[in-house]
Amino acid sequence: MEIQQDTLPKLGFLGVGWIGKNRLEALSSHNLTEQVYIHDPNHSSVQEAIQAVPSAKIKENYNDLLQEDLDGIVIATPSALHAKQAIQALESGKAVFCQKPLGRNLAETKAVVHQAQLSNKLLAVDYSYRYTKGIAAIKDLLEKCKLGKIYAVETIFHNAYGPDKAWFYDSILSGGGCLIDLGSHLVDLILYLFNTPSIEVRYANLLSQGKPVFSLGERVEDFAEAQLKTSTGISIRMACSWKLSVGKDAEIYFKIYGTEGGASFHNVNGSFYDFQTDFYSQNSVETLVSPPDDWGGNAIQRWAQQLRKNNVFNSDNYELIKSAALLEDIYKLNGI
Repeated sequence: MEIQQDTLPKLGFLGVGWIGKNRLEALSSHNLTEQVYIHDPNHSSVQEAIQAVPSAKIKENYNDLLQEDLDGIVIATPSALHAKQAIQALESGKAVFCQKPLGRNLAETKAVVHQAQLSNKLLAVDYSYRYTKGIAAIKDLLEKCKLGKIYAVETIFHNAYGPDKAWFYDSILSGGGCLIDLGSHLVDLILYLFNTPSIEVRYANLLSQGKPVFSLGERVEDFAEAQLKTSTGISIRMACSWKLSVGKDAEIYFKIYGTEGGASFHNVNGSFYDFQTDFYSQNSVETLVSPPDDWGGNAIQRWAQQLRKNNVFNSDNYELIKSAALLEDIYKLNGI
């Protein structure tokens, strides 16, 4: 049964570090929530969140947060906690917006999606790049068949820095290295942009400081590359890394080649935030989208807007399982 409502949602924020606080501000600044409750074991993070959103109310633990009459829970905690915390929220009748990855592996991801379906509650993951103006322009090109038949894709996400939290480098806590951290965004865009029944992993190579990674129990990868082939005939090359010497803060792009033209979504001047989308003919370029684009909070804003109207399970969530399965196939092909 559909649950119709037209009141601003009451939300709980579990974790208000940098990303959690950023998403909290994205909702508060657009008046997309009626009341906010927060919990974070880090006292300084709580104080910074309260300074940013003074109306937020503090809860001492997660159970107290779940006891409140809330419409949804926003999860921005270490990856090892995501699946368990999301399931708890869904079981208590709350919608969930979670930072990626939803689970450290396919089994955890399936469990959360299954619970969302069972509870019939709205579920979303913060795959924010799909909500940029640049990706919207590429989606439009594809839907209008402006590129012809797509046959090749190149996509990378190289971060000149590594994560600043120790748990990212512990495979038990993180589920993997740069592939699950950065490559998950690339996989999400592949699934979002291309309607393909299945994707096969043809090649995978995971390295840590230049040495092959065959067991995540030893160390996590800081470089990953894979060759994929869709059932619709698209050849995809993807790569991602931490601390790679690329001469800038980041190198991020998603390039698509078709029989009638090409397109590129890419960062500008090494920025993590500024993106440009170009349309390619054989030897000329037309820029479709240029900075600025305040896109960082778009995913959670759309979730909150949907939550306001209809807090029910969406079959699009099955894409989360496809994404987790593809990442797991890459790890497995590398022998992990």
